[in-house]
Amino acid sequence: MQWIIFMLLLFISSMEMLTQNRWKKQASASLLENCTGCVLCSEDNGCITCHHRLFLLIWRDGIRQYGMCVHTCPPGYFGVRGLEVNRCTKCRSPSCESCFSRDFCMKCKDKFYLYKGQCFRQCPPGTAAQPGSRECQETCEPGPWSEWSACAHESRTCGCKWGVETRVREVPEAAREEGTACPALLETRRCRMKKHCPGGE
Repeated sequence: MQWIIFMLLLFISSMEMLTQNRWKKQASASLLENCTGCVLCSEDNGCITCHHRLFLLIWRDGIRQYGMCVHTCPPGYFGVRGLEVNRCTKCRSPSCESCFSRDFCMKCKDKFYLYKGQCFRQCPPGTAAQPGSRECQETCEPGPWSEWSACAHESRTCGCKWGVETRVREVPEAAREEGTACPALLETRRCRMKKHCPGGE
């Protein structure tokens, strides 16, 4: 009876050792995956230092901090190259998908509009959302309409029954420089001309 108990304990002990060895292999494999591209790697925190061309991405999970070496920073981060380490730095705005610097956004997340490096739920007053992009562009406010021109047909103001008259309005210089979308700046309408030209032309 004691022999059977001894064999049973030996079997349980060997099974525990096998389980521990398997867990250690898995842990070391996942550590190697987390340490890809690392120069220095911690078992608890992943990468500490990366190879020169890679960026160090650090994120938190509760109170723990993890590091990973990446070729390009993920959405919501931008890369900063330094003398000792290249880092992925988080965009300040949570509504920003990609940024040029901490405070200058280049692309906003869905349901947000980009205007001058910031993300907005709605385009600010004086701007309008551009079709096909989630960007706000300043609207163009032209000046007043001019008077209607003389009624003319092929540069002649007489000799035909019908002609066309036009009027225009100017755009402020600032709006022209920014390439904003402007409403109609020229209008035309049909008009009745003098049938006979002076002097029988």
